[in-house]
Amino acid sequence: MGAVTSTAPSPGSPDSPDSSLLDLAPVIPVVIVHDVADAVPMARALVAGGLPAIEVTFRTPAAADAIRAIAEEVPDAVVGAGTVLSPEQVETAVAAGSRFLVTPGWTDRLLGALDASGLPYLPGVSTTSEVVALLERGVEEMKFFPAEAAGGTPYLKALASPLPRARFCPTGGVNASNALGYLSLPNVGCVGGTWMLPPDALEAGDWARVESLAREAAALRG
Repeated sequence: MGAVTSTAPSPGSPDSPDSSLLDLAPVIPVVIVHDVADAVPMARALVAGGLPAIEVTFRTPAAADAIRAIAEEVPDAVVGAGTVLSPEQVETAVAAGSRFLVTPGWTDRLLGALDASGLPYLPGVSTTSEVVALLERGVEEMKFFPAEAAGGTPYLKALASPLPRARFCPTGGVNASNALGYLSLPNVGCVGGTWMLPPDALEAGDWARVESLAREAAALRG
């Protein structure tokens, strides 16, 4: 079982062993790090703004080093690896200090590696059959991706009644204007997005702006 299993380590406070990744904050920032030097100040800004769970995606060569830097230097951050596509990347993420794992989709082989990691994880789904297959395996918390393209809030709302055990983190096309619509659904624990990390702010190293946008995101569901 993944992020929802009562036996998997929780990424939350050690004093709250039953806590869930989906309940740490209403938004998980989805981060693409090109320069490792940006990782720590960016993470500090996000945490200061109230978004402690940070997903660093394996989309650049700097990802593993960025995760390691955040894990070592920003103790209040709950840093995880995203866009995990293979068992080898699972191993790399764990070695770098990831506290959770996120995938855009899943296979039996990848799911086995996620399970074996001992970390909470959110496997990606976009169809009802994928959700049912994961529920059959005991996984109840998932990433819904790509959220907007896969049906958005109407799709997730339709799943709530027949599949009440499934909880989701919608990611992909989620932004400041539609996030609250997702968060209002009973089967959505949090959303993933990038809008608190505008490219111009990252290029300028404007961490105060990142912190401000993070604070607005953290207040979406007070």
